[in-house]
Amino acid sequence: MLQLLGLTTEAAAVYQAMLDHPGHGVDRLAKTCGLTPSRVHDCLDELGQLMLVRASSEHPGQMRAVDPDVGLAEIMARQEADLAARQAELAASRAAVTRMLADRVQRRSTHGERLLGMDAIHNCLERLCRAARTEIIGVQPGIQSPDDLDAGREHDLAALARGVSMRSLFQGLARRHAHIADYANVLLRHGGEVRTAPTVPQRMVVVDRTHALVPIDPADNRKGALLVTEPGIVSALLELFELAWNTAVPLGTTRPDDPQDGLTDHERELLRLLATGLTDEAVGQRLGVTDRTIRRQVASIMERLGASSRFEAGIKAAQRGWL
Repeated sequence: MLQLLGLTTEAAAVYQAMLDHPGHGVDRLAKTCGLTPSRVHDCLDELGQLMLVRASSEHPGQMRAVDPDVGLAEIMARQEADLAARQAELAASRAAVTRMLADRVQRRSTHGERLLGMDAIHNCLERLCRAARTEIIGVQPGIQSPDDLDAGREHDLAALARGVSMRSLFQGLARRHAHIADYANVLLRHGGEVRTAPTVPQRMVVVDRTHALVPIDPADNRKGALLVTEPGIVSALLELFELAWNTAVPLGTTRPDDPQDGLTDHERELLRLLATGLTDEAVGQRLGVTDRTIRRQVASIMERLGASSRFEAGIKAAQRGWL
């Protein structure tokens, strides 16, 4: 479990041994963990960088393990701060890409093509998948219908069979829908990679890092799409995808909730979005749920906080470090 916090298996074992046997020196730790003294020194260096060990006052020349309540909590706090910073970068990049596409979507150029209607979009996706040689990446916000997923299944599997790498990013709520989970597991079994996140960028498909397909209207992808080949826009979309991908969770795993507050990733993101001043409807659109669901989830959080109003809930959430 400690490996999720950045520790190697051996360093985690040394840390546990130090907690169990506070007086052990390097040689006894090496014997307990089945390591060489040199490797124990390396592990102590690793633990020191994470501030999980400090010089012992009782045993000069030795190190002592920092209590997990302090040391591990500080690591998690630093990781959450890093994650919040990456999410802020993702939000800024999303806004920049949206502005860039809005400036260009009204006109057709030699670097783009407007596709109107789902048939035109599916035809383009089939053409791109057949032509793919190295990589296909995709972002799927919200919930896709079984028909939409089935429309691309054959071509996705054919691309994977040719050795094309495929990374697919779904919104976290997709885990609760059997047809999406089944589709994602099919991709995994054939060598694809699938991750989920509470919020994801706008819908996109990028093939071989040269062709990108994005919706004309992010709120309704059935209105049409824009096929983009201009390197500047494709590069910006790729950067946006990588930021989202690096903060997402591989399918089949979950991020452990913080035992101190019991919030899920979804609830943390909900609080963060509400704190920026967004309405329930806007937050629901970001998270792929209805505003009624948002109100119900906020009510649940208020009950846990013992708050009688959203204002009071905001104050208490901040006091607890939830915001």
